[in-house]
Amino acid sequence: MALKASLVITGIAIGLLVLYGADVLASINMDGEIGEKSDGFLPLNDMQRGMGLGGPAIILPIIAFFISLKESSKGLGGMIIISGVLILIGGLAMVGTPAPEGVERNPIMLFAPAIFQIALGAIKIKKSSN
Repeated sequence: MALKASLVITGIAIGLLVLYGADVLASINMDGEIGEKSDGFLPLNDMQRGMGLGGPAIILPIIAFFISLKESSKGLGGMIIISGVLILIGGLAMVGTPAPEGVERNPIMLFAPAIFQIALGAIKIKKSSN
């Protein structure tokens, strides 16, 4: 039961990350600049998008890992790695775009959650191999 819940939770996180990325892509102007306001298909600004879609997408796979700590599942490990890779891709995209005025981006904060999730996924897969 815990494994099924973990799979669903991680699936939701992957869905949120895909939605986040699609909304950001929809907000890119023809000049390659990300729109200042809600230019995506969701009525969210950058902060709302990050907190509403990005925050849960970072936390949910970690919760899923600990819910199913005693159960082995290569599939769950793979899903956690996928969510980490999606966050990593988003972080790389953020590094490639200029930060809005008054916003300071810390590269460690962009990549640390992704690396942590990838490590948890690898641990889950490694434990499932035994």
